[in-house]
Amino acid sequence: MAPATTLADEIGIALANLAESATGTFVPTLRLGVTGLSRAGKTVFITALVQNLVASGRLPAFAPVAEGRLLGGALTEYPDRAMPRFAFEQHLAALSADPPSWPESTRRISQLRITLRYRSTRWTAGLRGTSTLHLDIVDYPGEWLLDLPLLAQSYAQWSAATLERMRSRGGEDASPFLAALAATDPLAPASDPTAETLARVFTAYLRKSREDGRALSALAPGRFLMPGDLEGSPALTFAPLPPRDDAAPSASLHAMLERRFEAYKSVVVRPFFRDHFARLDRQVVLVDALRALNAGPAAVADLETAMTEILACFRQGEVNPLLRPFSRRIDRILFCATKADHIHHTSHDRLERILNRLVGNAANRARFAGTRTASLAIAALRATREGSFREGGETFPTIIGRPEPGETLDGVTYDGKSEIALFPGDLPDDPDRVFDDGAGPGLRFLRFLPPDLPRGPDGQLILPHIRFDRALDFLIGDRMR
Repeated sequence: MAPATTLADEIGIALANLAESATGTFVPTLRLGVTGLSRAGKTVFITALVQNLVASGRLPAFAPVAEGRLLGGALTEYPDRAMPRFAFEQHLAALSADPPSWPESTRRISQLRITLRYRSTRWTAGLRGTSTLHLDIVDYPGEWLLDLPLLAQSYAQWSAATLERMRSRGGEDASPFLAALAATDPLAPASDPTAETLARVFTAYLRKSREDGRALSALAPGRFLMPGDLEGSPALTFAPLPPRDDAAPSASLHAMLERRFEAYKSVVVRPFFRDHFARLDRQVVLVDALRALNAGPAAVADLETAMTEILACFRQGEVNPLLRPFSRRIDRILFCATKADHIHHTSHDRLERILNRLVGNAANRARFAGTRTASLAIAALRATREGSFREGGETFPTIIGRPEPGETLDGVTYDGKSEIALFPGDLPDDPDRVFDDGAGPGLRFLRFLPPDLPRGPDGQLILPHIRFDRALDFLIGDRMR
């Protein structure tokens, strides 16, 4: 049993898995979770995944395509009718518009089913004819993933860790909340206006932390950043208070906020874990490592902390085939350093080494539990091409693309129309150097607009990518043999 689940949770998970297995007796289903931390490119990843599979994209490293065994893919009805559908068509339209634009980030959990038909390589293939696989994609915000460690924490533990982080690394972003906290008496009578004020200022701190990318592990509770229909509810109206050695009076502000913290876990976090997260077979975690590198060593260290904490909550390891109808565990996790098109290909192997360093502790735990892991530097949609320039007798590799409107470099602000050649700098050979305050690599990254997408002979959009086919092969290739 996972530490975050109760016996009732485990029974509910087993019954849900059994019901799903009964409906999929003749067509196997693979549930793939997709998440990313802080603008890592999750929406583009899923859009590219769907388009490449349903439109026979260029995927030479994806075994079913390389071997000519993929017969086709189609979007089909998802069995969970209470769950929002991933807006694939809307996102693809944004990428293919004139001018193209990046799709809006998803702010809630969503799903999509692709049904794939292929020729199997197994000895039973001749008996079965064409094989079929349902690929169920579960898309959820990375901020929700950061909530999972709360299930193993008390209000006192969470408050102590959060306040220590705010005081040591929060800087000016944390000052308004710390000032409001200093003016608050935790033992005063419970007061909704006081709780609302603290929650509002605390939420502002969370938003600033997300925007600057330097404190990703500080973003819990994640639903504060995307409350949806829970906005204003007591479960989302609390904040950390200094922990106490003894129990606070039940009618005090401290006791009220503690009850609301526990309600948040019961109403928000536990249902997400039980109904969605605990029923995944495969997981891809998208990481914007370049953004952390841009923000400096403190942001890189914080990203490592976040990855270690959240991945401890995965239900990992192989499942006995006889128990699969009752139990699901994640048997493969792929870590992707996204936006590899923002650096020259000569630095891609260094980016992968940095990613391996960031997720090393988490990956080791996963492998110990029997889960296969891999790390890749990818671009689900390549927004740049490569070039070079000479200066002072030396040749520098560059990337060429159109910076997004408002992007600034060396005093120049771009309007979204001009194409530039940029030397982004070289990533360090030694990944440990990214944690060193005295060894800044002098990197320069810009956000680029999507490219003008070409169409194939059949009129289907072609999405250029970097190693996306290798990512697909790791995630689902073994289930299509």
